[in-house]
Amino acid sequence: MFCSTLYSILAVLILLNPSNAQLISTFYSNSCPNVSSIVRNVVQQALQNDSRIGASLIRLHFHDCFVNGCDASVLLDQGGNITLSEKNATPNNNSARGFNVVDNIKTSVENSCPSVVSCADILALAAEASVFLAGGPSWNVQLGRRDGLIANQSGANTSIPAPTESLANLTAKFTAVGLNSSDLVALSGAHTFGRAQCRFFNQRLFNFSNTGKPDATLNSTYLATLQQNCPQNGNGNRINNLDPSTPNNLDNNYFKNLLNNRGLLQTDQELFSTNGAATISIVNMFAKNQTAFFEAFVQSMIKMGNIGPLVGNRGEVRSDCKKVNGS
Repeated sequence: MFCSTLYSILAVLILLNPSNAQLISTFYSNSCPNVSSIVRNVVQQALQNDSRIGASLIRLHFHDCFVNGCDASVLLDQGGNITLSEKNATPNNNSARGFNVVDNIKTSVENSCPSVVSCADILALAAEASVFLAGGPSWNVQLGRRDGLIANQSGANTSIPAPTESLANLTAKFTAVGLNSSDLVALSGAHTFGRAQCRFFNQRLFNFSNTGKPDATLNSTYLATLQQNCPQNGNGNRINNLDPSTPNNLDNNYFKNLLNNRGLLQTDQELFSTNGAATISIVNMFAKNQTAFFEAFVQSMIKMGNIGPLVGNRGEVRSDCKKVNGS
């Protein structure tokens, strides 16, 4: 009797204080038991037509969690109460992609489990599926997030790390959301696949920091290749492999590239080339030991997925990931 009463009290307290509730991997065990396989199947289909989509889906999850927490605010279109969409923020505009795949996932999930699975959880599940399908590790995704009712374009402009930032600024942005240097290096390892547009790194190729010279940390052979792909005043939207060796696989070649000064983005190479940085030893470890990278990557993805989720009765489960219900 005492135990039953205590359980009831605890249940009420959790309901009254939903922020105390925890994400759990079994959240949909009864309400939508096949959700993980549904998500994975749609991602796998999308990969058949677009080898870049896995990296793009991970990036969506990353850009979502760094702004207002993991609440699917990055998916909201402008319109109705959403006067400024995060999609139009500088880090996302003409860059973030995969929204159509998220919509396809949502449609498939709704067909099996109507009004049950949040768009925020779909982003987390799609990220895990993308990692696994690229040859990376699998893990039990923590679930139970709800979808936010607002977007935060100014937050997206200030909180999402830019590819031209110093390691100090990059570290500060990760620290602001509860992630440390190990998380920074591990999550940067997602750049072991995917692409980047010339405009995100061409400042390194010809006039780095207004020196009139290329970034000295760039391998000379790699520099010549990039200058050919991204000439001065050329097409800034042209894409380049983040990892020139295995561009579609999630492995530890990204870290091996950094040891050889072949990091594409400034924020990539600074992890290894910043004098005295705490990140250097972590890069060395991951370059030597792919298993260590995979284990750290999983833990950091779970940790990132726990940034400020809406749980309990906060937020909602959107029926359409692009807009708030009723709008």
